[in-house]
Amino acid sequence: MPNIKVLDMAGKEVSSIELSDAVFGITPNESAMHTMVVNYLANQRQGTQSTLTRTEVRGGGRKPWRQKGTGHARQGSTRAPQWTHGGIALGPKPRSYRFTVNKKLKRLAMKSALSTKVLDNNLIVLDSITMNEYKTKTITAMLKAVEAEGSKALIVMPEVNSFVIKSAANIPGVKTALVNTINVYDILNYDKFIVVKDAVAKIEEVYA
Repeated sequence: MPNIKVLDMAGKEVSSIELSDAVFGITPNESAMHTMVVNYLANQRQGTQSTLTRTEVRGGGRKPWRQKGTGHARQGSTRAPQWTHGGIALGPKPRSYRFTVNKKLKRLAMKSALSTKVLDNNLIVLDSITMNEYKTKTITAMLKAVEAEGSKALIVMPEVNSFVIKSAANIPGVKTALVNTINVYDILNYDKFIVVKDAVAKIEEVYA
């Protein structure tokens, strides 16, 4: 089992924790993680882009010149795709980019992403994050103490703490999340994965 030291907000080691091999110690499956990243990004797309076809562009009802005898190529409308101000051929129309991934692959990808953070020594476990006021300086000092300052950091908490969420919101490259809202894309996208000790237990409970 991976053994990780547990730090307090001042960056001092207060204890250690043994992580589950089934969640944090597997061999990462790059294919599964790639599929989930593509799925996440595809599901974020609005799919509202739309172009006008030749039937939707205003005008062009009259034949621009007679069929034969002018020396020009035959034309039926000034709104055909080859004309300036004409319609767009094969352009995008509103559609959904969403696709689903089966649960088994989702779990494999999540465990692979978590294991990647352990292998790269980018997993930081905190004993707790206690705050009783909105103070960005407190979060900044904590990040500096755990050597995550200047890095993109994902802070995972076991439950909602508005003091932490709003205090971290102003720091560039820092995002807060709950155990039930983390995803493979965010885990891989952020350099440091900072997780509260109680949240580790919940993650192992869900994915073990």
